[in-house]
This record gives sequence, structure tokens and C-alpha cells, in this order.
Amino acid sequence: MTDKQAGQSLAPPSAKAQHIAAEVRRRIVDREWRQGDRIPDEADLAVEFGVARATVNKALQLLADEGLLDRKRRAGTRVTINPVRKATISIPIVREQIEQAGMEYGHRVVAQRRSPLPADIAARIGLPEGEQLIHLRAVHYGDGRPYQLEDRWINPRAVPGLEQVDFRQVNANEWLVRNAPYLRAEMAFSAANADAREARLLQTRRGQALLILQRSTWNDAGPITTVRLACHPGYVMNAQN
Repeated sequence: MTDKQAGQSLAPPSAKAQHIAAEVRRRIVDREWRQGDRIPDEADLAVEFGVARATVNKALQLLADEGLLDRKRRAGTRVTINPVRKATISIPIVREQIEQAGMEYGHRVVAQRRSPLPADIAARIGLPEGEQLIHLRAVHYGDGRPYQLEDRWINPRAVPGLEQVDFRQVNANEWLVRNAPYLRAEMAFSAANADAREARLLQTRRGQALLILQRSTWNDAGPITTVRLACHPGYVMNAQN
């Protein structure tokens, strides 16, 4: 491999590769492609998306690194069976994702308050139902258009200095990535139809299928945060804190 090729292989994925990865991920989440299914060849996907085969290769490798695809020479690429056993979690900063895609980043806090944990959230992160955490809802924008809707619970006992942070000035994703390193994380993808509030905040129609990421992180003091991310249809989503 030449120095130029090595530099290209280490370069971050292009916006086109990320877009293809997001669409392939959606098809897996929506079970258009089921566990064990062989997906179309790279050449066919390149024609479908109108890109070079190398771009498709990079997109599929992203999903292989996440554990969603199993790639074998001569055997093709298949949707991984029981992908949770090999999935890894990377938590980039959503602002940087948007800016790397060539868009101007924006952010708006919709609501922030101390609220009692509902039963389902409490069970997810292992805290008592009704315990008071910070509940935050925010929208991330690219070029003024909704990119992602964030519904987050943050545990101030696990994050020193949290009470002094103004999340209207710095988004919670970025602050937590930089200031609250985690020891353990859990992540799950799903799909859901937009309810009235999601449709309004994401500027889409009610009932529109959305790609959902739910993720929780812990440190030695307990759960740090649990977040539900709903992505605007057609936009790219990776795993953000």
C-alpha cells in the first residue's frame, strides 16, 4: 500500500458514504434486510446510489465495524446474526458530524427541567422510579433544517459540575463527550412512527417512519445519561452521546 493509499484509508468517511451507511442501517432496522440475508453486491449498490464502488465499500465497512454486517471475501456481505455480540460504540460530536457534511450547525433546547424518572427509563439505567434527574429535549439543525431530535435524561450525581452548565450555549452531547467519560454503554436501534410532537420538531409528517437510537452510558458513580435520538428522514445518524 502506498503512503497516499494509507492516508485515504485513515480518512474520515465522506458524507456520501455516511448517507449510504444510514440507508443500509435503516433497511436492517426496518427488517427489509433480515439477519442472515445477503445484501446486494457493492457494484449493484454503487449503481443504485450513483457513487463509486469505493464509496460503497467504505459505507459497508462502517456498518461492519458497528457489528451490523458480516463481510467475507467471495461469500459476499450478510446482515449479522445477533449483532449485539460484536457491536462497538463510538460517540462522535453531532456538531462536528453536521459541519463535516458541509452544513452550518444549529441547536435549540426545547425544554429542560428536573423531573422524576418514569418506570421504563428507571429500569433501563438501574435507578429507582421517581428519582429526580435532569430531563432535556433539544433539536440539532443542519443549514437550518432539523437533523436530530434528542430526548435525554442526565444524572447530576454521576457528572460533577453539571449544574453549572448552560445547555443553551453548549449542546449536551458535546459537553458530555468532552467532560463525562464512560466505562460502559448500551445501545439499540429501532424504528418508530413520528408522533405529533416529533413531527412538529423534525418538520415532517405525523406517522413518518423515523430511525431511533437509544443509548445509555455509565461510569463508576452510576448512570451518566440515557438518550433517545430520532433522526430526520434522509439525514445521516451515527452514535452520539
